Amino acid sequence: MSPRRAGSRRRCLSMLIPILLAASGAGSGEEHAIPSQLATKTLLANVARADGRLIAVGEWGHVVLSDDGGTTWRQAKSVPTRVTLTAVTFTDSRNGWAVGHDAVVIHTRDGGETWELQHRAPEEEAPLLTVWFENPEHGFAAGAFGMLIETLDGGKRWRLRLLTSNADEDRHLNAIFPGPGGTLFIAAEAGSIYRSLDGGASWERLHPPYEGSFWGGLTVDSNAFLVFGMRGHLFRSEDLGESWQQLESGTDQSLQSGTVRADGSIVLVGLGGAVLTSSDGGRTFSAAIESDRRGIAAVAEGGEGKLLLFGEMGVKTR
Repeated sequence: MSPRRAGSRRRCLSMLIPILLAASGAGSGEEHAIPSQLATKTLLANVARADGRLIAVGEWGHVVLSDDGGTTWRQAKSVPTRVTLTAVTFTDSRNGWAVGHDAVVIHTRDGGETWELQHRAPEEEAPLLTVWFENPEHGFAAGAFGMLIETLDGGKRWRLRLLTSNADEDRHLNAIFPGPGGTLFIAAEAGSIYRSLDGGASWERLHPPYEGSFWGGLTVDSNAFLVFGMRGHLFRSEDLGESWQQLESGTDQSLQSGTVRADGSIVLVGLGGAVLTSSDGGRTFSAAIESDRRGIAAVAEGGEGKLLLFGEMGVKTR
């Protein structure tokens, strides 16, 4: 193991998305998640939408589903892992993928009711933290120490990819997200944003004016996207990352995730119960702190325009 990789492993314990790594999960990819009445009360790290259904994933391999805008939830019927799941994505109403610790990738063909194991590499000692699919065949998953894997056949086979030609560049890759005009971005540690203009065939490192870690990003309209991360740092770009405008977030809490609501307003969430809102396309934000101050990892719009917050508390309605 190289000195830098060993040092990077040590940093992972203290720097890598505290919510997502708060619990290591248990067991192996060969075990199945156990039904639990507490599945919506324990750590939920990410949420995706599959048409009218919401699917959230988290600790102990928990996958929970809601068909009524988040009013009621139920566990998936079969999930072949008990490790912490960190991210989930769907390409349509039936096909979805979730990733997590032990470099686990699981796949569903029935809208999240049942799942199958596609990939697992505990020997890498690197959790996968993000997943994105262009269509039901082509997708990427990424995570700690620069791990990036790609599939061209819906996850039957995965291959390792290098972001750049620099072999020592093993920054944690925290979130893949689509940008304006068919671009792709990866928010990463050490002030790094990676950009692809060709669907992930090649990547280049961008250099925003910040050296701390970025935890996520969000496209807000056809021209602009946001990146956000440690200590409330928040940046906007309207030229695909060629230049950046730093925004006042109104918080020093680390920002984790965000969503664009049906009315066009934007919500960002983070540690310490931080909830940021914008009604002008992400140019300005107002910040509030949830009374329980528990870390929030993800957010979605629920029924009747309500906000659903996911994190240390499980899921709650705001």
